[in-house]
Formats: sequence, C-alpha cells, structure tokens
Amino acid sequence: MRRSPLTFWPGARLPLTMAVRGVGLLTRSPLCAQTRTRIRCPTFPRLRCAGTVAAELRRDEQPSGSVETGSKDKPSKKTFSEVQEERREQAQRSVLIHCPNTVSEKKFLKYLSQHGPIHTHFFYESFGFYAVVEFCQKDSVDSLLNRTQTPATGTEAAIPFRSRFLYLKPKGPSSHAAKQSLARSSNHLPPSKRKLFELLCSAESVDDQLNTLLKEFQLTEENTRLRYLTCSLIEDIAAAYFPECTIRPFGSSVNTFGKLGCDLDMFLDLDETRRLSTQKSRGNFLMEFQVKNVPSERIATQKILSVLGEFLDHVGPGCVGVQKILNARCPLVRFSHQASGFQCDLTTNNRIALKSSELLYIYGTLDTRVRALVCSVRCWARALSLTSSIPGAWITNFSLTMMVIFFLQQRSPPILPTLDTLRASADEEDKCIIEGNNCTLVRDLNKIKPSENTETLELLLKEFFEYFGNFAFNKNSINIRQGREQNKPDSSPLHIQNPFETSLNVSKNVNQSQLQRFVDLARESAWFLQQEDGDRPSPSSRQPWGLAALLLQTVAPSKRVQKKLPSERIKSLLESVKSNSTQSSTNTSGKQALSTQP
Repeated sequence: MRRSPLTFWPGARLPLTMAVRGVGLLTRSPLCAQTRTRIRCPTFPRLRCAGTVAAELRRDEQPSGSVETGSKDKPSKKTFSEVQEERREQAQRSVLIHCPNTVSEKKFLKYLSQHGPIHTHFFYESFGFYAVVEFCQKDSVDSLLNRTQTPATGTEAAIPFRSRFLYLKPKGPSSHAAKQSLARSSNHLPPSKRKLFELLCSAESVDDQLNTLLKEFQLTEENTRLRYLTCSLIEDIAAAYFPECTIRPFGSSVNTFGKLGCDLDMFLDLDETRRLSTQKSRGNFLMEFQVKNVPSERIATQKILSVLGEFLDHVGPGCVGVQKILNARCPLVRFSHQASGFQCDLTTNNRIALKSSELLYIYGTLDTRVRALVCSVRCWARALSLTSSIPGAWITNFSLTMMVIFFLQQRSPPILPTLDTLRASADEEDKCIIEGNNCTLVRDLNKIKPSENTETLELLLKEFFEYFGNFAFNKNSINIRQGREQNKPDSSPLHIQNPFETSLNVSKNVNQSQLQRFVDLARESAWFLQQEDGDRPSPSSRQPWGLAALLLQTVAPSKRVQKKLPSERIKSLLESVKSNSTQSSTNTSGKQALSTQP
C-alpha cells in the first residue's frame, strides 16, 4: 500500500521565540510592558464552498448521490447549546494541516478526497501556511489518520503522539504545472488604521459607521471554525488522561461579541465523565474506579491543570509558551497555539462562565443594535486607553458590555429584557443550578418578545455617553438582573453585579482614578457628538466626523476640552445643547465657552 505523504506533527517545528503580537489598531499608545506571550494573528481566505476546486473534483470523481459541499444559511434563532453542538461536531470532522506555501490546491484536495468527500476548506497564514479541511463524515478523518505516518527526524527523536494536526510533506520538488493553481490565502485581519479612517469617513450616517465598525472587527466564519477546531485538538490531548472529557470554548469566542484577535478561553468539562460513570451502575453491586483523593476541589483543579500543562508543554503539537497560573482565583494554564495564532487560557469546570456566555449570546442575538453598540463602545474605550490587554485597574471589556446591556434596559421601551424576565420565561427544562447559584434563563429565543424600541444607533451612542457621564457611581451599582440602579453594597468605585454569582463585583479591579477618566471622557464624547449634529462634512471631503473622530483621535488637542470641567458645568451644557439644538448661535457660544474655560 502506498504510504501517505502526510506526517503527524510531533511538536513545534518553529523556534519557540514568539513574536509579540501588536496591540489593537485603535490603541493610542504602545503597551510596551505587556508580559503575556503573544503570537501573530492568522490571515484567512474566503471559505471554500460549492463551486470551488473541491466541488469540481467531486463532480469529476465522486459517484452521484454523494454529500454536497457548502454550508447553508443557519436559522436566525438557534439556541446557544444548538450552536455549540453544531460547531463541535464540525470540528470533530476537521483536520488542521501545515502545508508548503507552494501547494497546488487542486492536487491537495484531490489527494484528500480519496478519504471521503470534503465539506469545506480554507487556507490561512500564521507561522507558516495552513489548511483547515472539514470532511462530510468523521470516518474520513479516521481513514486519513490511518494512512498518516510518524516522521523520521534524523538525529532528533519524535514523540509519537497521534493528533489531527498534520504536516503535508511533498514527495518531490513542485512541478511547474502544480504552480499554476497554487492555494491562496486572503487577509481577514481588521483593516489598517488608514483603511478604517476611509471607511468611517465615507459612511452616510453615524448608524452606518457603527455597523461598518462591527462588520470589520467581528469574528469571521473561518476564524470561528478555527477556534472550535483548536479546542477540539486540545480535547484530543486531554482525552489521553480523561476519556470522554470535553473542551468547551467560552467568552468572546462564542458570545457573539468576539473581535478578531481576541484570546481563546476554554475549559475542561469533566461533568460528562462523572455522569457516564453514574449511569453504568447496575445490579447488586457498585463498581468504582480507584482514584486519589485530595482535600478540596480547588486542589483537585490545580493538580489536573498542572498535569495538562506539563503535557501541553512537552507533548502537545504546536503548543508553546505554556504558563501554569495555579494560584489565581480561577486556576488556569495559559499557552500559545502556534498554528492557529490564538492565545489560549485553559481552566476546568468553569460552567458559570459558559452560562454567562450564553446570556450574552441571547442579548447579542435579540436585537441587531446590541452588538454594534457594544463593539463601538469597546473600540472607543481602547482608543482612549480606558481598557488594556494587561491586567490592572482598567475597565474590562466584560464590564463595558454589562454597562451597555444595563443602559439598553433603561430605554423606553426597553431594548433588552432583564435577567429576571429571562428567568420568568424559562421552562422546567431550562432550570439550571451551578454551585448553588441560580443560573436559570430561557434558552428558546423565539419565546422572547422583540423590543418595540426604534431608536437609532446614533442616538443610543450619544445617550450612552451622557447617561454614564452623569451616573451616580458614588452611591449606585449596575445590576442587569433587575435592570435598575441600586445602592452599592460596598465601597468599590465601580460596582457591577455578576449576573449569576450575585455576591461578586465584576469591576472590583477598577480604581477611582480610572473610573473618573471614564466619566470625563464619556462627558466629552457626549458633548462632541452633540456639537456635530449640524456641522457634518460631506463624504467627499474625507474630514473626520462622528465615530471616526472619536475612535481615530483626529480631533486636534486645541479643539478638545483642555482641563477637567466641573460636573455641573457639563450637565448644564448638555441640557442647553439638547433644548436649543435648533439655535446654532447657542451651540457656537457653547464651543467658545469650553475652549476658554480656565
């Protein structure tokens, strides 16, 4: 039998010295003190579907009746668990292959098709040239692995670990004919600052700007598939110790608020293993596994993560820069997955975090304005250095998202329901108790009545800045469970109640100076957007306006508020602008007053 030119990837073939990933495009100053190991973000091509080389090959070689390629449009209101299971099943039928950058796409797909029809595939660049290939049946993956060999490494010794991370090694030099149809990858990274400036300035309205920003920064289909595949590959590694375990992504990767370049959070779910063991008990006896006991669940978590961290470091293909952070409040293993380009955080049994991801998924799916507003507020905060990828006293993206949700619950009529409303609509099958916390919420989005609110994104952005520019942070807390302001239970400068673990403050890290910066900049942004209502340049002038001026920081310092203004002064100015929007002379005098304020 002819042996396959595919070989298992025994470990990182590239140097372990990793390039530090650049900070976001909208960051105002470089974060030189960053300590986390970063790797270069991959670039992705368009998803290959029906009508591509793969489809042409199947029409030529596959018998009629074979499974068609291509992905059909998904229903708009799938439950969170349905999406998770669908993505997980896709990942299990997929392989990740490191290819020569001169590979012929047609020959590549023709070779793989001998193991079964290919559903989708795409190429991308990270530290090398890679392909993600999804077969129509999982048996095709097994067939490919059975035809794959462990590489001969000469003087080095290979650790023979079988995984779905493979290496395509050509048997001979590429011919000229093969180079006629080389596989190509296109750039799916966020646009450059210059390109973003052009896109925002040429928009027709502020609403158009917010939607454009979301479109350019949201996770692509390819990026999402690669995230689930990366989790599936790590699951293969963890299964060597814990059969039937599951690695589940959570956070920005799955909650609809993810941004290109965001980290990949995942957790090892061992609950299914425990349930399977319980279901096997039959007859007059109870059979149990011999295990080691430890004093607490936390110690058990630390030991499990310590073992997995060692295995990822020494055996896991493509896993580099492994750090075991076991004494944190939530112990974790941090590492870089070199092939995918993702910075990964691995925890265990973090089911409350997954439930929080489901809650955000519901909010992000209920109304199209939610994700656009959250994306814009987050980018605004990063542009003004209110947030940072370095742990510290900064406001986090999660806290900003909670603030946007809370704000949208305050509108009349409300744009988003409270968490208590979602719980009241839940059925018995939706009931969920995790570690003593009531995490029940309705999972079927079709049971949630759409909002009758028709406010524009432009109005919502202005009102968001004004609302929190005048919010009584000194005495009130933010609570999306009830959707109303409440007295703070402690002296933290910013108090945002955790949606499910109600005794926790998700913004406890924020200090008074950072909160005051947020308030000052929110007031300034509200004032700035109010002034632009009657003074908007034409798209052809390419002058910064609206969201472009806020994000790209193109407003000259002399035209901005030079010194911190008293709170009452800002309040009266905003009220004056709103009540006299038709009187341009009043607006002009307001600008002059601000520019000359001592």
